[in-house]
Amino acid sequence: MSELQRLKGLLPPELQSWVFVEASTAVDPPLITCEEIGRDEIEIQVDLVRWEQFALDQRNLLFWHEVGRIQNDTIPRDGWEMAALAIGLGGAVGELWVQDGILLVLALGLSGFAGYRLYKKNNAEKRLQEAIDADERAIALATRFGYSLPNAYKSLGSALKILIEQTPKKRQRAKYESRLQSLRRSAAKAKAKANKGSEASPDVTSSSRSENVYG
Repeated sequence: MSELQRLKGLLPPELQSWVFVEASTAVDPPLITCEEIGRDEIEIQVDLVRWEQFALDQRNLLFWHEVGRIQNDTIPRDGWEMAALAIGLGGAVGELWVQDGILLVLALGLSGFAGYRLYKKNNAEKRLQEAIDADERAIALATRFGYSLPNAYKSLGSALKILIEQTPKKRQRAKYESRLQSLRRSAAKAKAKANKGSEASPDVTSSSRSENVYG
């Protein structure tokens, strides 16, 4: 089985008919990313050369991060905003010549609204939160596919550490660092919750199992 076929098998059944996994053909592509390829169709693209440098469990969690983005509906789509911005600006320039005040106001309003939508779509804090939310989805998917919760956290955390080490661009590296910090906080909360649950139950077997999982 090829790596792409293996990854396809890691998709939840409800996504397998409309999410595709392909090798990236771009020049200097990201390690893994998603893009819309048609109406209600998403393609996950993988840089297989770099991908093979990660351990299997790390690859799985990075892949499920992208699946999480799809489930959260945060994949960038070819929207109307750029076209509307161009039309609005072009209209505004044209109306300056014909001096039609109402049409000028409408054109400027369209440009302003489109520009605001683009700003929200590309806002750094919003995109970071979306990535953190996708990490949480990845952890949930990993447990759905048989991972223990600690192993899921460890696999994604170690993958993020490698990405931090490999990323020369300061802004992108800072994003990975923020994701790692958030993941550590989430893991600490999960561990505390599990420990609290084991303390509430006097069952020795349950307590031993908790120690084995989080030890």
